[in-house]
Amino acid sequence: MQIKSIYRGARISAFKCREVTREIQGLPVAAALNLLAFTPRKAAVLISKTLKSAVANAENNNNLRADRLVVMEATVGEGPTFKRFQPKARGSAGPIRKRTSHIRIILTDEIEIKPRRQPKKPASKGKRAVQKKAAAPVEAAAPAAETAAPAAAAETPAAPAPAPEQNPTQE
Repeated sequence: MQIKSIYRGARISAFKCREVTREIQGLPVAAALNLLAFTPRKAAVLISKTLKSAVANAENNNNLRADRLVVMEATVGEGPTFKRFQPKARGSAGPIRKRTSHIRIILTDEIEIKPRRQPKKPASKGKRAVQKKAAAPVEAAAPAAETAAPAAAAETPAAPAPAPEQNPTQE
């Protein structure tokens, strides 16, 4: 069953609002509300209101549970544009367009909710386990080589550091 909610005349441009609605399409209602709660945009607040209204419509009018609902479609269309004018230099005027939009959200309970991530499988004793065992003796030999190098350096006497040259022009 499909449940819809429409917010007409929202005082935000459709371009700004579409950016947020793309993110919630196909998500379960709980995940979509959580995403909108942490999105720092004005559009997220308006879309959240519309989504909560659609959930309330589903619960009250159709006796559906909110945890089974999925956002099937979230679209934003352009609404009427308010036209205003700003005074400019030398008696002219510049137009100002205050855009509005219509937010439409459709929920459904027919789509099955799937987890977004697959659970990780436990590590099996396969090819990688054999490679790790083979690499272990080589790693044990490496620290012995490091301890031999400082001993060889101790046998060679260190040369004294050269004295800094003096510039004759500074004297």
